Amino acid sequence: MKISKKEAFYEDLKQRVLTLDLPPGHQLDEVLLSEEYELSRTPLREVLQRVSGEGYISLEAHRSAMVSSMDLATMRSFFQSAPMIYAAVARLATEQATQDQIATLKKIQSRFRKSVQKDIVSDMSMLNHQFHEQLGVMAATPYLTPSLGRLLIDHTRMSHRFYRVRESGSRKRIEEASQQHDEMIQSIEDRKPATTVELTIAHWELSRSEIDKYVLPDSLPMNGIDDYPKGQRS
Repeated sequence: MKISKKEAFYEDLKQRVLTLDLPPGHQLDEVLLSEEYELSRTPLREVLQRVSGEGYISLEAHRSAMVSSMDLATMRSFFQSAPMIYAAVARLATEQATQDQIATLKKIQSRFRKSVQKDIVSDMSMLNHQFHEQLGVMAATPYLTPSLGRLLIDHTRMSHRFYRVRESGSRKRIEEASQQHDEMIQSIEDRKPATTVELTIAHWELSRSEIDKYVLPDSLPMNGIDDYPKGQRS
């Protein structure tokens, strides 16, 4: 079924934010977007209001719409909230998931494994997003679902670094993450919420160190520092 221009804009805008095609803090030009997606001002603004409510962009009176920032305050909240939200969602998903929902999760994971084999960073990031989004569907809670959705926006944007293979250690972490997905699915099928929570926390810890690097710049090389006189080191 062909979707409307308005719905296509909604889906594409989210995709562009998650893949960093529209980076954090980027100001959106509504005139250009209207021309690009062939939408008049009213449906365009309706979509912007919708994605703003989901946390993808920020809308303020008399200012251009802006892709949600990832400043230090946001990152602090992210690191504080992520393990709690993921653990709670994992427990509820294990307790409440239907067989059809588990089957959908398996299909997502199958595509994720293929993207790992092909080493396609954008696909791995987006399929990981879908995997955890599906856990939210399975948890079926109106209280946590919005929080999970907002969390996943920033997690997915930062995950591009995690999935970019630069060394053998990176490859091992990605393969371990994929294995953890499989183990989480098995635990959900076995209805073992405590085990799913343990796996979820381990999954979070695996990616956290790489996510940290999104916030903290790589260290500058220190070679030769001892060549400087002590009085000139500062």
